[in-house]
Amino acid sequence: MKRYSSLYLMMIPIMLYFLIFSYYPLIRGFIMSLQQFRLIGDTPFVGLDNYMRVLKDPVFYDVFLNTITIGGGILIAGFIAPIIIALLLNEIAQKALKKWIQMVIYLPHLFSWVVIGGIWIFMLSPDGGLVNEVLMALGKESPIPFLSSETYAKGVMIASATWKEMGYTCILFLAAIVAINPSLYEAARMDGANRWQLVRFVTLPGLYSTMKVVLLLNMMSVLRMFDQIFIMKNPAIAKYVDVIMVYTYEKGIMEFNMGVATAASFVVIALTFILTMITRLVVRYDN
Repeated sequence: MKRYSSLYLMMIPIMLYFLIFSYYPLIRGFIMSLQQFRLIGDTPFVGLDNYMRVLKDPVFYDVFLNTITIGGGILIAGFIAPIIIALLLNEIAQKALKKWIQMVIYLPHLFSWVVIGGIWIFMLSPDGGLVNEVLMALGKESPIPFLSSETYAKGVMIASATWKEMGYTCILFLAAIVAINPSLYEAARMDGANRWQLVRFVTLPGLYSTMKVVLLLNMMSVLRMFDQIFIMKNPAIAKYVDVIMVYTYEKGIMEFNMGVATAASFVVIALTFILTMITRLVVRYDN
C-alpha cells in the first residue's frame, strides 16, 4: 500500500464515481422495489408484492419472450458478422481501401439510435424507401411493410442492431489479428497451407481469446435493449418487439408505478447476472 500509494490515490475518484452513480442507485432502487412508492407521502413496505405482480403479469412474459428472441438474435449475429468482416478486411492488400472500408462500417457506431432509427425507417419505408424501390425495380409487385409487419419486425431489429455495432466489434478482431505472430503464417505456408487453411488453422485460433471477451461483453447487454426499440417501434408492431426495458419504462414513467418498475429492473439484473456467469463458466479461460 505504501509503495504504490499514488496509484491507490488515483483510484479513489473512480471508486467514488461508481459508489455514487452506480452502487447507491442500485441499493436505493432495490429498497424502492420492496415499497409501494409514492412521490409524496408514506412509502409503505410491501415485501415481495411488486415482484409477484411482475411475475404474474402476462404482459411481462410476452416482453420477456420478445427480449430473448431479439436479444438472442443480436447476440448471435453481432458475434458472427464482425468476425467475417474482420477476416475479409484482413485479406485486402491495399491499405487505403482497407482503411476506407473500416471507417465506413465503423461510423454507425458513433451515431445515436435516433439517427440510426431514422435511417432505417426511411430506407424500409413502403412509400419511397430505398429497399422497396430496389425490390420494385427488380419486379416486386407491391412494397413490403417491413416496419408494420410482425413477420419482419424482429428481423429488422436484429439486423439494424448488428449493422450499427459490427464496425466497432470488427476493430477488436482486427487488432487481435494484427497481434498474431507472422511466423505462424510463414510456417503454415511452408507446409503448403492455402488461404482458407491459414484462416482456419492460424487466424481463427488466434482470435479465440478475443471471441471469448466479445461474447461475454455482448451477453451482459443482451437483456438491456431500450433505445433501439423505443425509437423504431410503432403501434402496429409494439406487441411483437416490446422488450423488458420498455415494459419497465411504461410501468415507471408512463404509469408512475415505480415499485413494479424497479422490481422488473431487478429481475433483468438477476437474469443478466445468471446469463453472464453461465457464459463465463462456459468460456472460462480454457486452453
